[in-house]
Amino acid sequence: MTLTSINPHGGDTIATYRHHSAAEVDSRLACASTASEHWRQVPLARRVAELQRMAAVLRAHVDTLALTATLEMGKPISASRAEVEKCAACCEWYAANAALLIPVAGPHAGDEIRLEPLGVLFAIMPWNFPYWQVMRVVAPALLIGNTVVLKHAENVSGSALALEAALADGAEHADLFTVLLVGRDAASAIVSDSRIAAVTLTGGERAGAAVAAAAGAALKPVVLELGGSDPFIVWHDVDVAAVAAAAAQARCVNAGQSCIAAKRFLVHDAVHDAFLDAFTQAMRHIRVGDPRATGTAMGPLVSVTARDALHAQVRATLDAGAIAHLGCDNPGSDTAWYPPSIVTAIPDESPMARDELFGPVAGVWRVHDVEEAIARANGTRYGLGSSVWTSDASIARRLADGLHAGSVMINHPVVSDPALPFGGVKASGHGRELGREGLTAFANVKTVRGLLD
Repeated sequence: MTLTSINPHGGDTIATYRHHSAAEVDSRLACASTASEHWRQVPLARRVAELQRMAAVLRAHVDTLALTATLEMGKPISASRAEVEKCAACCEWYAANAALLIPVAGPHAGDEIRLEPLGVLFAIMPWNFPYWQVMRVVAPALLIGNTVVLKHAENVSGSALALEAALADGAEHADLFTVLLVGRDAASAIVSDSRIAAVTLTGGERAGAAVAAAAGAALKPVVLELGGSDPFIVWHDVDVAAVAAAAAQARCVNAGQSCIAAKRFLVHDAVHDAFLDAFTQAMRHIRVGDPRATGTAMGPLVSVTARDALHAQVRATLDAGAIAHLGCDNPGSDTAWYPPSIVTAIPDESPMARDELFGPVAGVWRVHDVEEAIARANGTRYGLGSSVWTSDASIARRLADGLHAGSVMINHPVVSDPALPFGGVKASGHGRELGREGLTAFANVKTVRGLLD
């Protein structure tokens, strides 16, 4: 069997990759397991040095890595380069904060609380940020002493192999990071393999439920980062033009194909019309084009199939009574384009109100007070991120307290940061990546009592 990478800008086949055979998978898992037994014994200072080396090689390989991602999934080349840089910065953050692993004294003399590695971590990752999703797992895992095997999305196999090659460039230790070229049907068997100690998945709800069930049956810890339908709340006391510009960027980042992209715009009635006008102009000015061109702000969606699925959700919402305020047209071409779009008057039971739309389509609602904003924001099964835009500290606090989400960002779009824990609640998953929590998620938090001097 094979994995195929197709350029969404034109539909040409980039490359076809052969699945690893069962014997190859077994060999790679064996090497990762052996490496983990060695790596956990390596002094912390050398693990720090390894992360610093990885940061350097990521930057050295940025041209190859960025172009590979852009060709495989349509991300603008400038965004691909920025993604690689963010991966390098993540390695450096964990290297600089290795003191998080120093044992903490307990309440009694001779008590210690330690963070120790579990072993081999199995990462199942998506295509939308083909390097960042991986490295935000790899960096804390390697620092604590785990090793990582990766099953990447099938359409970004080239990116997975390019990352594996980059991280192996000059590596002192082999098999710390290993790619498995396998299909979805192989994931459950790998989860249950005795050499896998823990599992992390970023993806959709169905995949998350399946992996959680497999991990649960094998009694293995799992972190799930799933979908989101993030609210972007605009209060009446903001600079409308500036917030509308930020809103357009927050919706169209990665062509809207981001779990933490703003998707539902909840706007105070007093500024709703002015915001909608400014937002419309900002969305119209998003520069859409060839993702290889330096000035492109938004490329195509990842595939024609994804484009058509998005349009089906939009069409169903419009058929339910919503209004197409901007865009909402399916070009129907072999290139997976979809225009920046805005929908208003959205019925509560329509797809845009209920589900996640993975593309540059924004829904705009009026809200009249804090209670309505909170109810509307919390009115989906998701709870990943949310952002609040106001100059009133009391309003910001009330909204931050009331929103059911893994993160609330005030006057800032939702972003992931190596220093801060990241994850969601409800159908957006459970567990946390990044920050100190990115270490404890896949650690044995060992209590030792009564150590002798």
